[in-house]
Amino acid sequence: MKANSISAAVLFSMAVIGPVSAADLQQPFIVPDAKPAEDDGWSLAVSPYFWAAGISGDVAQFGLPEVHLESDFGDILKDLDFGFMAIGEARHGRFSIFGDVIYTKVSSGVSTPLGIVAESVDTTSETFAGFVGAGYAIFQDDRGNLDVVAGARLWHVSTEISFSGGLLDGVSDSDSATWVDAMVGVRGRYFLTDSLYLSAWGLIGAGQADLDWDIAAGLGYEFNDRISAVAGYRALGVDYSNDGFVFDVVQQGPILGLVVRF
Repeated sequence: MKANSISAAVLFSMAVIGPVSAADLQQPFIVPDAKPAEDDGWSLAVSPYFWAAGISGDVAQFGLPEVHLESDFGDILKDLDFGFMAIGEARHGRFSIFGDVIYTKVSSGVSTPLGIVAESVDTTSETFAGFVGAGYAIFQDDRGNLDVVAGARLWHVSTEISFSGGLLDGVSDSDSATWVDAMVGVRGRYFLTDSLYLSAWGLIGAGQADLDWDIAAGLGYEFNDRISAVAGYRALGVDYSNDGFVFDVVQQGPILGLVVRF
C-alpha cells in the first residue's frame, strides 16, 4: 500500500482509538539512599519501585497531526502488558554511581463502527528510559547528605499499529524515536529520627530533547540496616520533537519503592 494510503489509514485508526492507545508513554526514579560505608569500602543498594503515574501532553507519530493526551493511571493500567522499574546505586565516601531503568509495554485493540475500512485496529506501544549518573556529596554527616549529580538519560519510544478485516486487512506500520539528554541536579536525604527520613531529588537537562526534567519528594522508613521503604510523589516531563515525531508530555503520580542494601 502506498505511503499516503497508510497515513490515511493510521489517521482513521487514531480517530477511532482515541488517546488511550498512546497512554503507555510513561516511564520513573526512586533514590535508593545507600548509606555511606562505615569503612572505606563501597556500599550497594537496589530498589524496585512502582509509579502510579498519569500522563498529559501532546504526541505525534506516523507524520500525522499532534494528538493531545489526558490519561490517568487507571486508563494506562487496563492496557498494560508489562512494566519494570528499578534503580541501583554504589557509594564510596562522598562519591556515588547510580542507574535507573524503566520499561513499559501497552497494547490496545478496538473494533471499528462499520468494519468497512477495517474490522479491528490493534496498537502496541513500548517505552524505555535508562538513566546513568554520578554524584558527589557537597554535604554529608550522620543525619543525611546532599549530592550534586550529573548524567544522561536514554529514551526510546515506539508504536506499531495493525489492521484486521475490511479494506485494510493485513496492513501495519510502525514509528519510533530514540534520543539522549544530558542532565544535572541534586538529590539527598535527611533523617528526622533514627528510622524516619526525607528523600528528594531534582534533575533538569536537554540534548536531543528541548527540555527534560524530573522532581520528586518522599518519606522513607528504615526497618533495619538492610531494608527500608519509600513513599512519595514524582513528576517528570520531556519535550522532544524531530521530523514529525513529537513526545511533549508530563507524567506525575504517587511512587512507592523498596530499598535493599548490601
